[in-house]
Amino acid sequence: VQLQASGGGLVQPGGSLRLSCAASGFTLDHYILGWFRQAPGKEREFVSAIFRGGGSEHYANSVKGRFTISRDDSKRTVWLQMNSLEPEDTAVYYCAAEDRYSGSRYCRADFFGSWGQGTQVTVSS
Repeated sequence: VQLQASGGGLVQPGGSLRLSCAASGFTLDHYILGWFRQAPGKEREFVSAIFRGGGSEHYANSVKGRFTISRDDSKRTVWLQMNSLEPEDTAVYYCAAEDRYSGSRYCRADFFGSWGQGTQVTVSS
């Protein structure tokens, strides 16, 4: 089970980026997929999650209305479209996958068992 995140970079405030996370070694159909981020000196925090079969989407309040998560199981890929980026969004972004029933645990990093390597997003003028 491997996840490979990409798409990070340097962007000015107000700009956009689209992160991708490709899976190998397994199909995504039965997995909850999530994005987390970690800024220097801070704990890893929940950004967004999308449930199985094109199910419900969930967002942290700090990104609601600006970020959109999507998935294509046939391509084994999950994306995070980030618009109206702010300097506070600067962090390393990680994708994650988990096939257990989540309940309300989807926003907890310790719920997810598989992680990508992270991609750096820097929002600065």
